[in-house]
Amino acid sequence: MSFDEDVKRRDLRRMKGVATGFLVFATIVYLYCRWQESRGAGEWVGYVRAASEAGMVGALADWFAVTALFRHPLALPIPHTAIIKRKKDQLGASLGSFVGTNFLAVDVVSQKVQAARVPLRLGTWLAEQRNAERVAEETATVLRGVLDVLDDEDIQQVIDNTIVKRLGDPQWGPPIGRVLTSLLEENRQKPLIDLLAERAHEWAQNSLPTIDRIVSRDSPSWSPKFVDVLLGERIHRELVDFTWKVRSNPQHELRLAADKFLVDFANDLQHDPETIAKAEAVKSEIMGRDEVTGLAAASWKVAKRLIVDSVDDPNSTLRATIAQNVQKFGLRLRDDTALREKVDGWLLAGVRYIVENYTDEITTVITDTVARWDADEASRKIELQVGRDLQFIRINGTVVGSLAGLAIYTASDLLFGH
Repeated sequence: MSFDEDVKRRDLRRMKGVATGFLVFATIVYLYCRWQESRGAGEWVGYVRAASEAGMVGALADWFAVTALFRHPLALPIPHTAIIKRKKDQLGASLGSFVGTNFLAVDVVSQKVQAARVPLRLGTWLAEQRNAERVAEETATVLRGVLDVLDDEDIQQVIDNTIVKRLGDPQWGPPIGRVLTSLLEENRQKPLIDLLAERAHEWAQNSLPTIDRIVSRDSPSWSPKFVDVLLGERIHRELVDFTWKVRSNPQHELRLAADKFLVDFANDLQHDPETIAKAEAVKSEIMGRDEVTGLAAASWKVAKRLIVDSVDDPNSTLRATIAQNVQKFGLRLRDDTALREKVDGWLLAGVRYIVENYTDEITTVITDTVARWDADEASRKIELQVGRDLQFIRINGTVVGSLAGLAIYTASDLLFGH
């Protein structure tokens, strides 16, 4: 039992005592007046007796009415008593309907949201550096909590299923062929061929020692040395001349042949079953390598370490970036009327959508909560909340009954006498 319930329970007992005290006082006065009448007291006794008698009746009637709301008076199963116990579910449904109709009406909620000026207040709050830093700190705490809850194996499996395996599921040949065709149509291969031709020519210019070594190694043993030297120099000159022509002539046969090879290769990747099968074999070999199969675990391990280091460090770049961006957003939201109106419109539209479509679900919380209560528990809870105020009905019944009895007795005495 909470402290608040203890206080309310004490207040309820005290007010019940006060209301009962009024009844006891009216009863004592009535009995005293009857005793005085039996001893031949004056006319004043009749007025007091009438007032106290009516006060007793009013007190008893209102005690019965208030008690009948929560339980059977005097434990007697009188019809139409213990109303809350018997009508608990109907009460919950009516309360839920009342809240939905009067408090969750679209116009009512919309007016409250507009009057709250949420974007302006939010922007003003976020624009202060200490608040932006607090948001960054809380964000870091949430991230750390999420990392602690997440299971590494589950995350690795998600990465593996959503990224790694999806890379290997489709055929590689056709999409690579389409990309290559698009690049060839835009002549994107030209810079690459230029680079290869230039590097080939540079290599050819410095290739004489290599050529001499190959010629000397592969020439017959009877071949004179000077013949090998002359042959090597000739091969070198022809190679340098050839690579120069390829480098300097964009329409050289070798360049055109390379272009044709790339075009044919791109087409085969899309339409030739044999080439597509070879591409799939290459894909399988790549996807089967340890570097790829362990990509999910390695990626998550690195990412987790970076995130943990960043959220644990108050001066980390992550926290500083979050705080900076939050403060910038707050300044914009505070100073930019157009943005503020746009956010306000989004918020209002979202609230209206929720109210229009989910009011019943929201009020169901009330209905279901009351329905789960035990009948006696529901009666006790409601009496605890409103019982103190209901005791004033008993007090007022005693006072008003006394005044009414006095007025009736006085009028009767004036009209008809004793």
